[in-house]
Amino acid sequence: MSVLVSFHAHPDDEVFSTGGVMRAAADAGHRVVLVTATDGAVGEFPEGILDEGEALADRRRRELEESAKILGVHRLVMFGYADSGMAGTAENSNPLAFMNIGVEEPAQRLADVLLEEQADVVTMYDSNGGYGHPDHIHVHHVGHRAAEIAGTAHVYESVVNRDHMQKLIRSNPKWTEEDAPVDLSTIGVPDADITTEVDVSEYMTAKRAAMVAHATQIGDFGPFLGMTQDELRAAFGLEWFRRVRGVDGPRERSLPL
Repeated sequence: MSVLVSFHAHPDDEVFSTGGVMRAAADAGHRVVLVTATDGAVGEFPEGILDEGEALADRRRRELEESAKILGVHRLVMFGYADSGMAGTAENSNPLAFMNIGVEEPAQRLADVLLEEQADVVTMYDSNGGYGHPDHIHVHHVGHRAAEIAGTAHVYESVVNRDHMQKLIRSNPKWTEEDAPVDLSTIGVPDADITTEVDVSEYMTAKRAAMVAHATQIGDFGPFLGMTQDELRAAFGLEWFRRVRGVDGPRERSLPL
């Protein structure tokens, strides 16, 4: 049995880029640990979805717990730092926001998890956090430092395939680049920079169910829940990574578990 630790910024981030590899690892008998940095308590959510007196952070914690079960996670660790919000928003100035917490404290917390679990593989984001979110960028720095402290053997950056994303948007008449929530010229990394491409198309039922579990994140997942299975496979049936260390060679088709 190997151990995969996947480090993410917010509740729901786990679904898009690593939901398939986590479910696949669990089904193969490996141990899967999910660590989230923030409470995810910033952003829009459907009116009336919260119970009377219920805090958004509490609801998103429960949603994450349900998503983690669906994706086969054996241990869920929530650091609970304050959500920093999107770049340029008022939440960025919160001194308790994750982006304003130094690297060493959260890195040591993550390193402790890596050491406790004797992790074989850890994933985090690339240096732009996929699309420039301050919390995602901080996850990159914290994750790398934690892997250094713990001496984790295999370190992978979970990335968006920029070329694939642009092709997907341009090929679908229902979508336009102008409607995209991020700049498609800067999102993710070029295909040439990717070392690892994992086909997770057989786990789309689990990935979609995990999306549904995040009911307060309709802004993130709503456009995808009406997709056909073929459309979901085209959008989310591959998960991409960039290996941080190792010799050059053919593109990997799995993580080293």
